[in-house]
Amino acid sequence: MEIHITTEYITLQQLLKQADVIQSGGMVKWYLAEHEVLVNDEPEQRRGRKLYEGDTVTIPGTGSFVVTR
Repeated sequence: MEIHITTEYITLQQLLKQADVIQSGGMVKWYLAEHEVLVNDEPEQRRGRKLYEGDTVTIPGTGSFVVTR
């Protein structure tokens, strides 16, 4: 699935919310602690991680999201 941005970057928290993986920003800390989230095939737990065009976020069992501009 593609996540389209109009800015230079999007944070991991914003992407998870935009992709309807979480319902609110307050859930992100818990979600990242309980679920495996990979950014460009590397484990990531920082909700403020900046994602740029071409970055891929993979959540096993949920899917993959590619940042596009």
